[in-house]
Amino acid sequence: MAKIVVEHLKYRYPLTDELALKDISFTIEPGEFIGIIGENNAGKSTLCQALVGIIPNFYKGAYGGKVFIDDLEVAKHSISEVCRKVGIVFQNPFNQVTGSKLTVYEEIAFGLENMGLSRTEMMERIDYSLKLLDIYQYKDRNPFDLSGGQMQRMAIASIIAMRPEVIILDEPTSQLDPQGSEEVFRAVQSLSQEGISILMVEHKMEKIAAYSDRVMLLKDGKMVAFDTPQKVFSLENLEQYGVNAPAFTRICKKLGIKNQKNGCYPVTLEEAEGAINLLKNGGIADE
Repeated sequence: MAKIVVEHLKYRYPLTDELALKDISFTIEPGEFIGIIGENNAGKSTLCQALVGIIPNFYKGAYGGKVFIDDLEVAKHSISEVCRKVGIVFQNPFNQVTGSKLTVYEEIAFGLENMGLSRTEMMERIDYSLKLLDIYQYKDRNPFDLSGGQMQRMAIASIIAMRPEVIILDEPTSQLDPQGSEEVFRAVQSLSQEGISILMVEHKMEKIAAYSDRVMLLKDGKMVAFDTPQKVFSLENLEQYGVNAPAFTRICKKLGIKNQKNGCYPVTLEEAEGAINLLKNGGIADE
């Protein structure tokens, strides 16, 4: 059974004439890692907000279609009810810090305090999320003494501790250095391997290509493509949608190097090496 079902989703913000989302439909399975890409104002953040119920329960506007998380129709339930199944991490971590807690540990505990968990389970969840994001050493530090990247990892850890069935991340690595970005992607991938469905909005195409099971391409509120990274990044007119393919894909396009089995261009270094070796061997795969 699909974890997320979106049927003909449409949305227009208040006091505007143009639809921000235009008849979008798709399904996502448990444990899938979905990358969401597109230029600015493509509808990526709006879609994220619709999946967690911020639209239409907070931002009113004109709303049509249906969004289901399992059998829960998002628009017909409160944000607090939806958040028991879906967690969202915003681009700016300041939007998620309560400002009322003195330590990182207490900040992550904030969301768990209303769930009726035992103290032991709360501590286990907090320790796990802190270690997963490699910020356990900052557990006694004031959240506002953290760097931007550290604060973002704290925001992600606070969502992970809630153990939702779906996690939505809206450009979570925009303030992180390459090492921090890699740590976040690996942590999120491990969660998808545990059965949590992941939707991540990102502009780092190399990371999206390497970690995503499928990639959704949006343009002006429409879903242009939703397929494997290889197929989406092999689109000949990709640049028209405000997206650059990963570096290895661009190189292979210029050299005319494709995967002989599916006709797509490689999207990672490993795939590029495999395609080149296959050509060197006359189309015979290495043993």
